[in-house]
Amino acid sequence: MKACQILLVDDDPDILRILKDNLELDGYGVRTATTGRGALRLFGSDRPDLIILDLSLPDIDGIQVCRSIREKSPTPIIMLTARDRVPDKVLGLETGADDYVVKPFDYLELSARVRACLRRKPIPVCANEVLEIGDLKIDVARNTVWKARKKISLTQRQFRLLLLLARNAGKVLERRAIRMALWPQGELYKDSRAIDVHVQHLRSKLGDKPAKPEYIKTVQGVGYMLAVPGE
Repeated sequence: MKACQILLVDDDPDILRILKDNLELDGYGVRTATTGRGALRLFGSDRPDLIILDLSLPDIDGIQVCRSIREKSPTPIIMLTARDRVPDKVLGLETGADDYVVKPFDYLELSARVRACLRRKPIPVCANEVLEIGDLKIDVARNTVWKARKKISLTQRQFRLLLLLARNAGKVLERRAIRMALWPQGELYKDSRAIDVHVQHLRSKLGDKPAKPEYIKTVQGVGYMLAVPGE
């Protein structure tokens, strides 16, 4: 079986060396880059299974690198950075990162987060599947969403959540069903509010009004539903 390939991006040579050695000992194939442009170039040629990305790079900020990759691919991205302020974490996750690890870090924790990201299996994709609900258009194969013909940039998790709701449009999905579909390996404990946070962010990107959402409806005590116009 081919080893999972990881693209490691950091301008600190010591961190690159230590992480590369440890990841390779764990059985991963590792390519490294010290700049944002180098990372984008390797991403385009190698198409890695996962990216570990520092935010503070000498040429292109890691946020811009993440945003550029996310426009093209749902490849899991773990941000690894010394920026530990809440606004930085929120920005990183909203830009498209799947996880956020603050330096200094323990390799065992990072390794566990890498495994968790790689375990998350994508929702099955049917060739040429395109879902159209009202003025929403979801191109499944291309991981792309349009609203009123305007492209919307979503994180991998937001896209999977919208796709799950769209495939069950008009039906109420219980929180447990959403949790099992988006976190199949049980990474999310049952009382976590992560689902609500992802719904809130997804609503914001769809232009839903918090007090009276048009698309994603809350069914109190049960879960969420993607409304079908006219029904």
